[in-house]
Amino acid sequence: MVLRLGQIIESLGGLLHGNPDKSIDGLAPLESASAQQISFLSHPKYQSQLQSSSAACVIVAPGFEAQAIARGDCIVTPDPYLYFARLTRLWKRSLPHAAAIGIHPSAVVDPSAQVDPSAIIGPLCVVERGARIGAQTHLKSRVTVGEDCVVGARCILHSGVVIGADGFGFAQHQGVWEKIEQLGAVRIGDDVEIGANSCVDRGALEDTVLEDGVKLDNLVQIGHNVHVGAHTAMAGCAGVAGSARIGAHCTVGGGAVILGHLTLSDGVHVSAASVVTRSILKPGQYTGLFPIDENAQWEKNAASVKQLYRLRERLKALENSNKKEL
Repeated sequence: MVLRLGQIIESLGGLLHGNPDKSIDGLAPLESASAQQISFLSHPKYQSQLQSSSAACVIVAPGFEAQAIARGDCIVTPDPYLYFARLTRLWKRSLPHAAAIGIHPSAVVDPSAQVDPSAIIGPLCVVERGARIGAQTHLKSRVTVGEDCVVGARCILHSGVVIGADGFGFAQHQGVWEKIEQLGAVRIGDDVEIGANSCVDRGALEDTVLEDGVKLDNLVQIGHNVHVGAHTAMAGCAGVAGSARIGAHCTVGGGAVILGHLTLSDGVHVSAASVVTRSILKPGQYTGLFPIDENAQWEKNAASVKQLYRLRERLKALENSNKKEL
């Protein structure tokens, strides 16, 4: 499968310096692109790879226009990474493939469930009683949508996703855990994508909610009654405990954990492997982790951290003593 540079410009815009009839047969990184492939430069730290790249064409920002022209064919656009993202979608649409439509014969869909005619329900999926699946939504293989849960339009749920399993709710009585029935559901907005083997638990009383445009990576856990705002993205193995509220346009790095009943305002960005133990009400980047080190050195540093409170109290006592002397 090939696309001409002229076809790419016609579909996505941008300023082409070069031959519109040149054929492209693939997309690749700068350092490994062949003379028939297109690549992109999205960050100045990779500019050293621009001159040495064999790519047939490179997508660049205006600041690198002169360098790119000196190298060869290029497309100039304000945001090369966004352009490349749209190019990947154009490329996939152009690939020859058998269109998957409707409900796979191996899927199990309850008669009371509502599945839009344009939705795709893949092999071995289960759509339970009262669930609703919106237009052009695609459930890949082995996805389960629990009873009364709602998935909006144009969503993609990758293999193994479970929507609407019971939230983790138990009451302890005389050393024994008694189950709290989870009576809510899950409501997922439009244009949501959820990675493989991720789980979104149903609410205990109210619904768990993912608003429009939320993106979850693989192996993400969303606890019961969590509310995730529009266009928030979470990387792999992130976990959100019950009843947390996360604002819109947030990001949560891989392996990060957000404790239950906390609030994150819009525009909060949590670094990978961080543990959020308090509400964050001001937008910004937040990090909470202990840097990796040689084990012996890490143990020394950890021991020092454990002494900080005692040292603080000694310092306060010393300051109070000095004040009295003055």
